[in-house]
Amino acid sequence: MTSVFKALSDPTRRKVLELLKQGPMSAGELAGHFVVSKPTMSAHFSVLKEADLVHAEKDGKQVIYHLKLSVLEEALLGLAGSFGIAMPGKQASGGVAKGETAK
Repeated sequence: MTSVFKALSDPTRRKVLELLKQGPMSAGELAGHFVVSKPTMSAHFSVLKEADLVHAEKDGKQVIYHLKLSVLEEALLGLAGSFGIAMPGKQASGGVAKGETAK
């Protein structure tokens, strides 16, 4: 979970995730939204992949990035759970969500 929060700590990486909410995008399309070098964007993509927040796939010469929302949701639920915040209808840290029974 630490790698997820490290990835989210940077505004550029948060913006990348925000852009990917709209759908898959190539590295070039994503980079076009920022005024940084290609090596800097590559480093950001690496951090996001390491945190398992994005999935990258090769499409010819392009790399297409996809958002992995379930990983982000799991991290946020874990954080909320560590503060004793119950999320309606959601399970945090392997517990049973309110209104559900363990099987």
